[in-house]
Amino acid sequence: MHLKLKLSSSSSPSNFSLYSPSQNPSSSKISFKVPIVPLHSSLSPLTLPLCASKDSSSPLLEQKPHSSSFGSEPQSPPELLTVRRPMKEYTGDDDESSDGDDVDEDTFSSSPIDAGLAEFSKKLPMFEPQRAELSSEERPLLVNLDLALYRAKVLARNYQFEEAEEILQKCIYYWPEDGRPYVALGKILGKQSKTSEARAVYEKGCQATQGENPYIWQCWAVLENKMGNIRRARDLFDAATVADKRHVAAWHGWAVLELKQGNIKKARHLLAKGLKYGGGNEYIYQTLALLEAKANRHEQARYLFKQATKYNPKSCASWLAWAQLEMQQENNHTARQLFEKAVQASPKNRFAWHVWGVFEANLGNADKGRKLLKIGHAVNPRDPVLLQSLALLEYKYSTANLSRVLFRRASELDPRHQPVWIAWGWMEWKEGNIATAREMYQRALSIDSTTESAARCLQAWGVLEQRAGNLSAARRLFRSSLNINSQSYITWMTWASFEENQGNAVRAEEIRDLYFQQRTEVVDDASWVMGFLDIIDPALDSIKRLLNLDQNSHYRIPDSSRNIPGANEDSSGPGPSSGNPDSNDTASENGFNLDAFIREKLSLDPSNLDVQMQTPETTVPRRVKLPRRIRRLENTQSRTTTAVTQSRV
Repeated sequence: MHLKLKLSSSSSPSNFSLYSPSQNPSSSKISFKVPIVPLHSSLSPLTLPLCASKDSSSPLLEQKPHSSSFGSEPQSPPELLTVRRPMKEYTGDDDESSDGDDVDEDTFSSSPIDAGLAEFSKKLPMFEPQRAELSSEERPLLVNLDLALYRAKVLARNYQFEEAEEILQKCIYYWPEDGRPYVALGKILGKQSKTSEARAVYEKGCQATQGENPYIWQCWAVLENKMGNIRRARDLFDAATVADKRHVAAWHGWAVLELKQGNIKKARHLLAKGLKYGGGNEYIYQTLALLEAKANRHEQARYLFKQATKYNPKSCASWLAWAQLEMQQENNHTARQLFEKAVQASPKNRFAWHVWGVFEANLGNADKGRKLLKIGHAVNPRDPVLLQSLALLEYKYSTANLSRVLFRRASELDPRHQPVWIAWGWMEWKEGNIATAREMYQRALSIDSTTESAARCLQAWGVLEQRAGNLSAARRLFRSSLNINSQSYITWMTWASFEENQGNAVRAEEIRDLYFQQRTEVVDDASWVMGFLDIIDPALDSIKRLLNLDQNSHYRIPDSSRNIPGANEDSSGPGPSSGNPDSNDTASENGFNLDAFIREKLSLDPSNLDVQMQTPETTVPRRVKLPRRIRRLENTQSRTTTAVTQSRV
């Protein structure tokens, strides 16, 4: 039963009351007393539908908000306030007067809103982070994160992976929002071939940083690329560029992946995007320059190498790559200048000393090449490649016994370095020691029989068996080499010439035809260059003329040295290749003094390089000598104790 009653805003709720028939039987009105919640002063007179109930002993009037969704009743029009059946508030006094059967769980809350807030407050601890339990005194300062990361890096460098992992796990516990511990831990696990654990760490890091850290995405992509998951690696590189489009390493890594897959046009597009969003970067310029050099566009490559060294003059890799380009073009004077720039940029770089030494040795400067290789070995005593090249140099210009000593020392430094065993076997074959050469080749293949070094080893072994008269063994070795690397031109032509020498001209022609049928050629499109120039600088017309595709790819030798920053353009003296090979031992044409440089930067005495080569004990790590010292101390202590006991007796 509903009664409509108009109530003005000026009327007080205490003045409003209704009386039930039980209180006044003679009254014709059916009414009851209802306390009313105060209404807002700005409300106009409203019509209140009242709902009477028999069991409402202490009713309450409740205003239902329009935005509430906790009630189950249909929503009334906005101009009406619905008075529902009031719910009794639970108090301790009500237990004495009311029966236990009438008490319901819903009576503990005065309204659905309060009940919803109570449920929401119960769920709040679930959304608190785990570190909220740590007080400000228990959580370390942020500077400890940098110190811990550096300590973990030093431990990983010393192959103490367990201690490094423990430190990084603590860093993740205290600073889960920082991405550096995830990257460092993933790399350490990757070095130990724990790919599944590394993947889990990267995934956890992406979730903790909400996918906004591009370094974690990039490292994860590199891991998947090493495992052979190319499609997954592409997606992760894409995620890294989405997280931060200025992250140049992601663009460059993605481009290198596409280059290995043969997608040259896609790789160029990615490198151009890296330059567009990230600005100048020596790695991108260097990769583009190598692509241009491979496509025989040498002037474009020189310009890009110049840009790479301009953005980072300390980039030894850029100087070396540029020097190798000039070596291929037989610009020996320019290449020597670039090698000098490379060692000045990184005095302890083993690649710089090695490539420069081999370059001088190939030009006939045996003393200069030997000196450079010895300097590189003095700076990097644990590198077997320098000793391998020095051994081949000594075999060519000195004796085989000295070469054997150097090969043996290189194999002791790194027993799993395949090129050392292959070069040693080749030397023994040249000396006529066929059994020793076979043993060296077997040692190389026992390390890994699926690499390109293994393919070269099988090809060299096949030539050995061919010269020894084992024709069937030679054929099997050639076939095995091509199963590993089917693109080796030398192996195909060696096998064809072998068959031709045996009188099988038809078989030799079939082998040559097989090579031309199965080889893969990468067609490079040069139409990207003009669009790429718009990214670098659209206002430089001189650069556009420099990168004109219609010009000839062969240029004069003196022009290439003008692109080198800091090169002496007025130097017109004869180079070492013109008849004076030892003229640049101490000072080059540009004023670079090699002896003074190694004295100042490397603290090496040029006259003692041979002495350092003859004392291999200097290359032994200190941790090997430590037990000997301990034994000596124990021996001296035992001697002193025995002497004391004898004196007492």
